[in-house]
Amino acid sequence: MNEVVIVEFPSNLGLKEPTPGQEPGVRNLPDWLNQQQFHEKLKPKQVFRLAAPTYCALPDPETGVLNINALAQYAQDQASMLFPLLEQQFLVVIGGDCSILLGSALALKQKGTYALFYLDGHTDFMEPTLSRTGGVGGMAAAMVAGYGPAKLTQINQQGPYIPEEFVWCVGNREYDAEYEKVIQDSRATYVSLALLRQTGEIHMASAFLKKVSALKLDGFWLHLDVDVLDDALMPAVDSRSPGGLSYPQLHNLLTPLIASPKLAGLEITILDPDLDPTGQYTQAFVTNFVSTFINARKSVIY
Repeated sequence: MNEVVIVEFPSNLGLKEPTPGQEPGVRNLPDWLNQQQFHEKLKPKQVFRLAAPTYCALPDPETGVLNINALAQYAQDQASMLFPLLEQQFLVVIGGDCSILLGSALALKQKGTYALFYLDGHTDFMEPTLSRTGGVGGMAAAMVAGYGPAKLTQINQQGPYIPEEFVWCVGNREYDAEYEKVIQDSRATYVSLALLRQTGEIHMASAFLKKVSALKLDGFWLHLDVDVLDDALMPAVDSRSPGGLSYPQLHNLLTPLIASPKLAGLEITILDPDLDPTGQYTQAFVTNFVSTFINARKSVIY
């Protein structure tokens, strides 16, 4: 079994300011999870960290995207760190916001052909023209599939980092017709929260794994945005909406994915320590996620 390493990307470059003059608190997520014994319980072989560029709240005048130049450079630096680790390690990447996916996907593109299981309370599959904030965190899945400004979608002329037909966006509960139309018109697989509940978590994970196997892909990457959880269980996120998955449902979905030898690694995003001052929601997440992760990893056969 590949040994686990934790990689910390404390970036908030993909989010707007929650209030004028205040940076999004997700940049503190790696340190916050460490304080809540996440690292101690996972027992990684090593912990790596890449500091993020300075945050700027002003959008790019040409594209309307926040921190576009900083994100492009950060993605290259992330990929340079991740690429050699992908060879022998299982990666647990901690954000930050969802824009850290750019670096993960760029590293994967340099290694082979991978699928993406994007588990999120939103599709994050849109371009800047539809975004109300200019934050790449809300466009990350689309950008790794090649949608959006070339500065971010064609870094080193490598785009798309993950072909859109290999992207699965699972768990969206923002049922807006214009918002959903973008992914419905794409070649990505769209599984709303309603469809996920209708189909069942285990069946959905199995269908994805069968697709990865049938296509003979090199593997897949798992993106976990904690806002896929029920808002009552995880309100410490930047874009709240009612409903979401329970911890048992998350367990059912994650277990077969994490147990698959095709999984190259995963990333965790969006939990904002500023919105959980007592740590109660984070502690529940750590307890549930670590239990699922450790038990699933026991059954991996390489």
